[in-house]
Amino acid sequence: MITLEKLCRKNIWDLAPYSSARNEYAGREARVFLDANENPYNQPYNRYPDPLQLEVKAVISKIKGVPEDCIFLGNGSDEAIDLPYRCFCNPGKDNVVAIEPTYGMYKVCADINDVEYRPVLLDETYQITADKLLAATDANTKIIWICSPNNPTGNSLHREEIIKVIEGFQGLVIVDEAYSDFSSQKSLRHELAKHPNLIVLNTMSKAWGCAAIRLGMAFASKEIISIFNKVKYPYNVNLLTQQQALEALKDPFEVDKWVKLLLEERRCMMDAFALLPICLKVYPSDANFFLAKMTDAPKIYNYLVDRGIIVRNRHRVQLCENCLRITIGTKSENSELIAALRQY
Repeated sequence: MITLEKLCRKNIWDLAPYSSARNEYAGREARVFLDANENPYNQPYNRYPDPLQLEVKAVISKIKGVPEDCIFLGNGSDEAIDLPYRCFCNPGKDNVVAIEPTYGMYKVCADINDVEYRPVLLDETYQITADKLLAATDANTKIIWICSPNNPTGNSLHREEIIKVIEGFQGLVIVDEAYSDFSSQKSLRHELAKHPNLIVLNTMSKAWGCAAIRLGMAFASKEIISIFNKVKYPYNVNLLTQQQALEALKDPFEVDKWVKLLLEERRCMMDAFALLPICLKVYPSDANFFLAKMTDAPKIYNYLVDRGIIVRNRHRVQLCENCLRITIGTKSENSELIAALRQY
């Protein structure tokens, strides 16, 4: 890996971040707050939230096994996806490489930040080879994006190939593990100490059932996290989100129960789809969804919409022609979908 100073945009490396008194007095006792022009009434919502979400990070650190200073919390994973562009990619000059098909926000953020986006097609089994990804890079490539388990394909990518990419690339490798709680593959966040160029993303939106509170996570070296912290908006995670996250994090065993239920329902749903005459193939999945190749995905999708059932039509996505992406719902929701498809 080249040095962070060389990877980082010069203006960001030299940036003097916005500093609030809440940062400056951290670790000291304070009783009277007359620093931030807040209304003294309507507690606790009159006060700005902890800008570094230290209480939430302390709990996440224990659950995820990552040091607190190696954790960034953002407004959904989307903030953690956008920040690397803002911190490391010079607009109109640098580029990023990503697998294709994959989660669409990597390209959206590249386009917003005026950064060239270089997609590398997966093979027919939706897998990568490190050589193909690395061959797409050049001297101006700052980031390689990998989503595993991948969206929309659902499968985990070969771990040994991901490691080859990390070890063979001089820039940053960002592995989005939003769906890792549904996979048996060991999380790469446990490899951070070995790989200073690795960033691993996670979220409260999937296994934790907290999509509404918008809390995403990035795990990386404390040096990378410090760059994120000086570029992010000062109070990027609001008080209500922090409070609800702490409430949800109290019971990780409940999440384990949800995951087991969803995995069992996924198995039943994939088996049921495989028996449908209108389903040509069900692809392997390590996520809380699966991809299914249909006889006519757009027509079937519209048929389901007319019946108030919404799935994801991936027909126009490369390598996903005539495919629908099916999220695993409750047993009754899943049964309603299957019943509708049997009547098609």
